[in-house]
Amino acid sequence: MSAGTESEVLADLRYSRGAMWFHWIIAALIVANLCLGFFHEGFGREAGRSMIFFHKSSGMTILALSIARLFWRLGHKPPPFDARLAQWEVLGARTGHYLFYVFMIVLPLTGWLMTSASGRPTNYFGLFTIGNLPVARGEEIHEFWEEAHELLGWGMVALLAVHIAGALKHAYEGHGYMIGRMAPWLYRRR
Repeated sequence: MSAGTESEVLADLRYSRGAMWFHWIIAALIVANLCLGFFHEGFGREAGRSMIFFHKSSGMTILALSIARLFWRLGHKPPPFDARLAQWEVLGARTGHYLFYVFMIVLPLTGWLMTSASGRPTNYFGLFTIGNLPVARGEEIHEFWEEAHELLGWGMVALLAVHIAGALKHAYEGHGYMIGRMAPWLYRRR
């Protein structure tokens, strides 16, 4: 790919700034929240409670940003896939994108359902209280939503791993422009 052609390809394939902001802010929050959710019990009771406080607030932030991102996406057409990609790669990317939207919305919702089933409202970063969803309360229902939340958390870990592996695959194969679609600061011309 020549330098002139390369610049044209990058301009045509790059996501908008808004899409990039949504992507990276939500990605950072998801990674932090997965760590808080999976490892809070290893830090003792008091630290664990503080970690869950931030986990819940961050989860609500992820939910709100993900819904906003979905509306953004409906109003802003994404760039086309590179014509050089194999059909299975395009199908995999599309499937991954749809699954991310599902997980980014359903994962926090199951956390909210779990908290609601326990009857405890969510204190959002100490600023205000988010009420419970209208669900039945009880230990069994709480445990059901807790199990669903944890399984979805592991599903998100798997989806992130596949997503990152795909990005690394393209970088390793010399398709740096693919990383430049969502992370132009990582792209380096040869």
